[in-house]
Amino acid sequence: MKDRRFSPSIRPIIKVPHAPIWVPGVIPVTTMVVGRGTVSTKIKGEYHKKKPSRFTEYFRPLVFWNITYQCNLKCLHCYIRAKAQQDPTELTTEEARRLSEEMVQMRIPLVILSGGEPLIRKDFWEIIEPMAKAQFPKLSLSTNGTMITKDVAQKLKDYGFDYVGISIDSIVPQYHDKFRGVPGAFKLTLDGIKNSLEAGLDVGIRTTITKYNVKEVPDIVKWSAEQGIKRVSFYLLDTIGRGEDIKDWLPTPEQLKWMADTVIDLAREYADKLEILIVRGNFMGIYIAKKLAKDEEDFKEYLNMLQAQGDCGRKSISIYPNGDVKPCQFIDWVTLGNVREKSLREILRKDNPDLQPFLNIAKNLRGKCGRCPFKEVCGGGSRGRAWALTGDPWGEDPLCFIEPEEFQSLVQATAQ
Repeated sequence: MKDRRFSPSIRPIIKVPHAPIWVPGVIPVTTMVVGRGTVSTKIKGEYHKKKPSRFTEYFRPLVFWNITYQCNLKCLHCYIRAKAQQDPTELTTEEARRLSEEMVQMRIPLVILSGGEPLIRKDFWEIIEPMAKAQFPKLSLSTNGTMITKDVAQKLKDYGFDYVGISIDSIVPQYHDKFRGVPGAFKLTLDGIKNSLEAGLDVGIRTTITKYNVKEVPDIVKWSAEQGIKRVSFYLLDTIGRGEDIKDWLPTPEQLKWMADTVIDLAREYADKLEILIVRGNFMGIYIAKKLAKDEEDFKEYLNMLQAQGDCGRKSISIYPNGDVKPCQFIDWVTLGNVREKSLREILRKDNPDLQPFLNIAKNLRGKCGRCPFKEVCGGGSRGRAWALTGDPWGEDPLCFIEPEEFQSLVQATAQ
């Protein structure tokens, strides 16, 4: 394993008052543009640039719980390298239930059940029962949608799921099926979306953006609105797991700048129907803030809002099927502890040395990210892309198109 210890970096230029330092992984584009969202507002409560979200806390984060490695699809970009069969190292039903009970006791605000394909576990409902009975944490499902029958959709509703996120990587069936590795996947996923909507669930889609489908962004948003979908999350391809095998699919910085300009307009057009988010592209939030800001004070408020989101190791973590706790599913080379050996509460203590690099991630960044005046707001984008393309997990995100010199007047003004 490479040595990831670094000497302190230079002090940042920009100081955003009363905002903690950690990496925002989600850019709430619609909330930035029009001051409100759909699903986000329902789950987190009202937030906007003058009232940043305080939904999660440092040591009471939201949890992405990958409950199984098993999946019925073979996605080219799968960050967990899912497999066809259940892995013998996965938590047993009893172990998983104990973890559910602990998260209830910890008052974890939100648990996103994921996999592999989470619904493939026969004990899925038994595992989540403690949380469903307590009606806390809030529950969300991250799924490929192919296993959501009418009965499953109704059961998700009955168990109190606040949101179902379903993967659609193209509205061209052939492309979606190619990316997901199984012919006919698109049709099954559409059935899952329909069943979820008919059961009264809030549904969002998640699209992994590559250089091949980035131009579909406007069509995907339009299609989603027509289906009654409440949220569209655009995930920039991350080079973790099998995603490392398709590095040449990464979108270009030029494509992402076009996408940022495009989603601003789409957010305005569809604000009454759905919300748009960008994930794994933190630098795009800085660019969008500059485009929207009326003046220096307005820009500072946008930065404050972005810094109050949350990501790897700070306000969100990932628990893997074998019980390993990761800073997030996109930093798989770091393990903070294992819930078989320690309680989750103990793993998340601030004196955990494996957690320390994420307490103030900006000071570890190198290259362009290390010199950037926005590093405490952005957190350097994707550490996985940095490692895969530069060989340094704390190096610069190669997809970032931000040129700090273009922000010089704002930097000077907000630093005062």
